[in-house]
Amino acid sequence: MINVGLYYKLKPGHEEEFEKIFTQVLTFLKNNVEGFIDAKLYKNVNDNREYLVYSEWESIEAFKKFMLSRQFTQTTEYGKTILEGIPRHKILKEINE
Repeated sequence: MINVGLYYKLKPGHEEEFEKIFTQVLTFLKNNVEGFIDAKLYKNVNDNREYLVYSEWESIEAFKKFMLSRQFTQTTEYGKTILEGIPRHKILKEINE
């Protein structure tokens, strides 16, 4: 299993929209993407425009396959309209499984 931290900063005024879309994307991932396990959304307590999506995947291959999918491309295209700057991510592997 791997974990992926996706870090986002939103343009002002898009916080509620982002949170709603996260819920929709999470439902889609759970029902349609092989290798996806779960994800949680976190908001920075010092800056309400900064978010972390922390997701769990069965393998790095499953995550990479999703990143190459049409659904991921559509999501990132939409994200360009509400995000400030380029999102970043970190892929982590649990060592005490």
